[in-house]
Amino acid sequence: MTETPSFSIADDYPEYRRDVAALCADFPGDYWRALEEQPPSGSYPTAFVRALTEAGFLSALIPEAYGGWGKPVRAGAVILETIHRSGCSAGACHAQMYTMGTVLRHGNDAQKSEFLPKIATGELRLQAFGVSEPTTGSDTTQLRTRADKCDGGYVVNGQKVWTSRAAHSDLMLLLARTTPADQVKKRVDGISVFLIDMNEAKKNGMEIVPIDAMVNHNTTEIFFDDVWIPESSLIGEEGRGFRYILDGMNAERCLVSAEAIGNARYFIDKAVAHASSRSGHGAPFAARQSVQAQIADAFARLEVADLMVRRANAMFDAGLKCGAEANMAKFSSGEAVWACAEACLSVYGHEGLRSDRDIERKWRDSRMSRNSPVSPNMILNFVGQHVLELPRSY
Repeated sequence: MTETPSFSIADDYPEYRRDVAALCADFPGDYWRALEEQPPSGSYPTAFVRALTEAGFLSALIPEAYGGWGKPVRAGAVILETIHRSGCSAGACHAQMYTMGTVLRHGNDAQKSEFLPKIATGELRLQAFGVSEPTTGSDTTQLRTRADKCDGGYVVNGQKVWTSRAAHSDLMLLLARTTPADQVKKRVDGISVFLIDMNEAKKNGMEIVPIDAMVNHNTTEIFFDDVWIPESSLIGEEGRGFRYILDGMNAERCLVSAEAIGNARYFIDKAVAHASSRSGHGAPFAARQSVQAQIADAFARLEVADLMVRRANAMFDAGLKCGAEANMAKFSSGEAVWACAEACLSVYGHEGLRSDRDIERKWRDSRMSRNSPVSPNMILNFVGQHVLELPRSY
């Protein structure tokens, strides 16, 4: 008799899934709801971030030589996925996992030795990533923030927007133009990346203004007015910063896609439980074909997206080019989590709009997953041009 071949995709890193879920149990829905009732300046989940830091989860991707766990990006993805499946949110701290990668891969030995161990212990918080600007949107190469050489360092002028967690970070990874756009051969040239001491910058011209937004990610606008930073702030070579952050963006897409997968599983868990426990017109909700079909359709999209996210993670960890895979993971997970959010809210009906059910809070978070940190249209543009070899469309 021929044996039937077996195939399974295990819940990798089960110990992380168990331990993260246990930590998250101490931060139930009422913890997150109470934060949303505060103004932007007071809504940061300090206790939750401290617990993750002390447990070591936020340093999982930092090499052991610098005090971290030295794990691959897939381990970080599992941690973030579990946080979101548990009903919590990693939006207040997930940037630490991918922003430090620019320092790790492109910083000099002195920078890595000075900053990475302190980031690993939580002594220094690297949560702010200054890229987006009000007038450039997704066209990062046209950014207007300047860093001009002056007196042993640089003077920064400009504005950043949607810079989440800036008011709760000690360090910022900042992208700024060091050579005017009309003086470079390629538009990706002349852009540099800096690691800024925000506590010092706030003393000499940097202003942080909170943005009251739909989702509690503690996002801000930042204004630079002749802010002097030392030359030692420069990461790698001047003018090559855009290239340095590209691999960091792939890591970012891998990690936030895993968060979307976690949110999607949260919604499926809730939808199935609610549909199975409620009844009307003589039968359980779950017995209605229309209810089953919407949940099953969303679940199928979730499972397909999960495979794409795992593939992107595996390719990143293998050191392979994975721009297309990371972008498609972001696209598919964003579409899947929105389908799961809509299915869950439909099953709950008006009950899902009650804040004490937490469905509407996670629903808002999931809507943002479709557009941040990159929009579906820009992902499709990337796939069309770089995978299908179609003409540039933007």
